[in-house]
Amino acid sequence: MTTIETISEQRCFGGLQGFYSHASEACGGTMRFAVFMPPAAENGPVPVLWYLAGLTCTAETFTIKAGAQRAAAELGIALVMPDTSPRDTGIDGATGDWEFGEGAGFYLDATEAPWASRFRMYSYVVDELPRVVSERFALDMSRQGIFGHSMGGHGALTIALRNPGRYRSVSAFAPIVAPANVPWGEKAFPRYLGDDRKAWALHDATQLVRDGARFDGRILIDQGEADGFLTNQLQPQRFEAACEEAGQPLQLRMQPGYDHSYYFIQSFVEDHLRHHAKALAV
Repeated sequence: MTTIETISEQRCFGGLQGFYSHASEACGGTMRFAVFMPPAAENGPVPVLWYLAGLTCTAETFTIKAGAQRAAAELGIALVMPDTSPRDTGIDGATGDWEFGEGAGFYLDATEAPWASRFRMYSYVVDELPRVVSERFALDMSRQGIFGHSMGGHGALTIALRNPGRYRSVSAFAPIVAPANVPWGEKAFPRYLGDDRKAWALHDATQLVRDGARFDGRILIDQGEADGFLTNQLQPQRFEAACEEAGQPLQLRMQPGYDHSYYFIQSFVEDHLRHHAKALAV
């Protein structure tokens, strides 16, 4: 059993909000994560919803800023919020650039040196962390959902599409839906994955759908129309077109006046939790 260190725990809406750390094999060092357990967990295992945060964020960002615990407590859903990358890697170039390296793991397994030794967030989120938390917390691992914001929305979409049957629900706020064709991905992917665009395609939701990947259910995306990254980095119309061509159910909601911030996420997070709760019901 993996040793989990408790950083802090607080009562929250009748449940328990905690921050924890453990030694990660996938990422080769200490990783932090947050868990909210609803009051219903006192009576037995509850469904779990994974939240993947965006560039520059940590396990604390959504936990503190989104205000999701009230609805999660009401709906009886556990929330798990991993960090966005390994930390204190000591790798030259891993800090100092908010778009790459620490805080910008892009939820992939790097294959290029020196990143391959530590930046393995895909394996961490898909394999290692679920095993770690299921050993400690009363979670029903047969009922999992996943969602995220920006880079984390990219992670949620690609992970759900690549693991059919694992997640009952998926949603995203302002996701990077076509990273292989926008500046954020074009900057990070060659350094993490090399120059072979076939490797990039495994981490591009739009390309995955075009190549035949499907999610068994409706994907929900909220996108602010006043998002400063909308035109150059996010381009949800690419994913919308791919889903329409493939017959993949998608609800893309363009929200007038909203930007890329957590004020946007706060405004619609309850909608997302209820979207997931329907799929995660017994």
